[in-house]
Amino acid sequence: MNRTLIIASLFPALAIAADPAKPAEPKKEKPFTPGGIYRQGDMQRPRPTVITPPTAATAPSDAIVLFDGKDLSKFIRRPRKDDKDQSDAPNWKIENGYAEIKPKGGDIDTKDKFGSCQIHLEWATPSEVVGTSQGRGNSGVLIHGWGEVQVLDSYENDTYPDGQAGAIYSKYPPLVNASRKPGEWQSYDIICECAQLDDKGKVLQPARMTVLHNGVIVQHAVPLETTIQEFGFALQDHHNPTRYRNIWVRPLHRRDENAKKDEAVK
Repeated sequence: MNRTLIIASLFPALAIAADPAKPAEPKKEKPFTPGGIYRQGDMQRPRPTVITPPTAATAPSDAIVLFDGKDLSKFIRRPRKDDKDQSDAPNWKIENGYAEIKPKGGDIDTKDKFGSCQIHLEWATPSEVVGTSQGRGNSGVLIHGWGEVQVLDSYENDTYPDGQAGAIYSKYPPLVNASRKPGEWQSYDIICECAQLDDKGKVLQPARMTVLHNGVIVQHAVPLETTIQEFGFALQDHHNPTRYRNIWVRPLHRRDENAKKDEAVK
């Protein structure tokens, strides 16, 4: 028997050690995440902005509070043409942490404008049911240049689908009717994502709106024909004593928005 084979059979560990070292396989790089800038698990990727989430009584820490139950100083009144009082100071009734539309109170409009954002508000239609269809607790969130998210008592109250609560009025009926009983507080979270435009104003991605009614998705990223990049919104006076409370707006953050901040620190 060959001497090398004899040694290998008697002392296999020595034989392995005697083999020439195999070159190490190159470490495989992880795939890129969407966008092609950062790879999976990249520790150099910018961290998301840290915020304090909302509670039942407080807004998120990155939100602009428009109404906290005390005053409507962040709004301006839009009186009706037939109203003798043409002042721009809101005159809705404020009590117990809410603002209630009063007869001929007029729409109230935000003083500020916003880009892509989340609008949060809570509303309640009258507990005493009066009228039918569009005559019950009618109001609306009028997002300028985008459309109206309808406010209405749609609990066991039939009306045209694109005009009920949760509808983008005259455009999109809600996916489901998530309405609570008359007089109960309800919530809207309206997410407006502005259209993406090229340097010539051509639409690369349309504006989209998502609406949650009482925490339920009733509009999911529906496209809207608007290129407006900054907008305000109004709460509509539609002759019904609808109530509003806890109104705030927060910016729609972008992934990796802190990249430039991190690079500046370095």
